[in-house]
Amino acid sequence: MMQADKQQAENSRDPVEGKADGQAGSDASSAGENQRVIALVDDDRNILTTLSIALQAEGYATRVYSDGEAALAALQSNPPDLAVFDIKMPRMDGMELLRQLRAHSDLPVIFLTSKDQEEDEEAGLAMGADDYIAKPFSQRLLLARIRAILRRAAPLEEGHEPASDAKAPANGLIVRGRLSMDPARHQVTWGGDNVSLTVTEFLILEALAQRPGVIKSRNQLMDAAYPDDIFVDDRTVDSHIKRLRRKFRSVDPGFGAIETLYGAGYSFSDG
Repeated sequence: MMQADKQQAENSRDPVEGKADGQAGSDASSAGENQRVIALVDDDRNILTTLSIALQAEGYATRVYSDGEAALAALQSNPPDLAVFDIKMPRMDGMELLRQLRAHSDLPVIFLTSKDQEEDEEAGLAMGADDYIAKPFSQRLLLARIRAILRRAAPLEEGHEPASDAKAPANGLIVRGRLSMDPARHQVTWGGDNVSLTVTEFLILEALAQRPGVIKSRNQLMDAAYPDDIFVDDRTVDSHIKRLRRKFRSVDPGFGAIETLYGAGYSFSDG
C-alpha cells in the first residue's frame, strides 16, 4: 500500500474510536513543525478520504472527523490552522458546530455543502464562516481557497506593515475614533471593548479603516480579503459586513461607523 493511502486508511477510521477527546490521532501527531494542519468534518467518508489525500499531497497535515460532536472538543482543545465543515451532518450539523465554535474561537472555517441556496450561504457567512463552497466542487478551487485564507491569516499572526495610506502610528496600530486595530496581534477594540473578528472580517474592516470616508467598492473589499484570482460572489462581502456590524453593535448598540453607499460600496466614518 502506498504511504499516502496507508496514512489515509488510518485517518479514515472513526476519529473518536479509542480517543477520549475525539481527535483523529495519527496526522495530528505527525504534523511537522511548520506544517499547516487542516481539519475536515464530513459524514461522507469518500469525501474525507479524497480531500485528505489531496491536502496531504499539497504538504498539509489533516485531521478528519465524521460528525460535529466528535470534532467540537478537538477543534477547541487543539485547534488546526483551518477547518472545512459540511453543513448537513448527523448528531451536530455544521451550522451548530460553527455556532458553538465561534463562541470561543476565530478559527478560519470554509463551509462545504450540497446546499446551494442563497439563504444557506448567507446563514453560514453570517455565523462567521470565512468562505463557502457548494457541492459538487472542484478540488483545485477548494485548495486555492484554503491557500488564500492561510496566506491572509499569516500576516495577522506574524505581524505586518500597514498599507502606506493607513497613516497608522509607529507601533503599527490603526486608530480611527473609537476604533483601534492591532494587525500584529489580530486585536480590535471599540471604545476600549474587545471585538473578536475572523480573518476575513478583520481584513475587510482594515481596508475600510485605512481611509475613512473613502468609498470602497465590493470588488476592492474582495481584493483586500481575497487577494488571489478567486471568484467570490458579491453577497459574500455583504454578509461579512452584516456580521461586522452585528459584532460592533453587541458592544455599542449605536454603532454606525460602517456606512452603505447604495450602488457604490461601503465606507468607514471615524466621526
